[in-house]
Amino acid sequence: MPEPLRVGVLASGRGSNFRALVEAAHAGRIPATMVVLISDRETAPALAIARNHGIEALFLDPQQYPSREAHEKAIIGALEERGVDLVCHAGYMRILTPAYVAHFRGRAFNIHPSLLPAFPGLHAQRQALAHGVRVAGATVHFVDEGVDSGPIVLQAAVPVLAGDTEESLAQRILVEEHRIYPEAVRLFAEGRLHIEGRIVQIRESR
Repeated sequence: MPEPLRVGVLASGRGSNFRALVEAAHAGRIPATMVVLISDRETAPALAIARNHGIEALFLDPQQYPSREAHEKAIIGALEERGVDLVCHAGYMRILTPAYVAHFRGRAFNIHPSLLPAFPGLHAQRQALAHGVRVAGATVHFVDEGVDSGPIVLQAAVPVLAGDTEESLAQRILVEEHRIYPEAVRLFAEGRLHIEGRIVQIRESR
């Protein structure tokens, strides 16, 4: 059998998508191993989730580096030293440099709480409510140089209900995020994703 996919995760906050990936891997739903969690925030709950599951947890303080590029170089080095095949961004709140994107092109995912290309950036649920859309959702996409602009892997639609608040909509979207992120990792691990320009082709299972 092939070796499990080695996944590194970047997270700045609570890490609920990281937890979903960890649980999917432990349950055997994805042929992957979470090898490291890296955060730019010392108090990020995601670090505790990693430690509680026996996964290496690294805090790389941006303030300890002379530039954003130097901080990212340390992140790249840490991921490469651990032989990471795929990087999953799970609520990582820093804009990444072109050098980072180029290094991990085609092997870095992000998840965003909207049906991209609608409502990129911060507060996607608030944007959706302000625009009065009837359907919101979640998107897993490859990372590129833009903000939430990379080729789309998977999406899930979530109805916007009468009386929804930013918080209630976010919670329902999160359920779908936790479903489609592990699924995207599984497709990557199985070698079923092929990028053609901006289009991600999903090949049939072998």
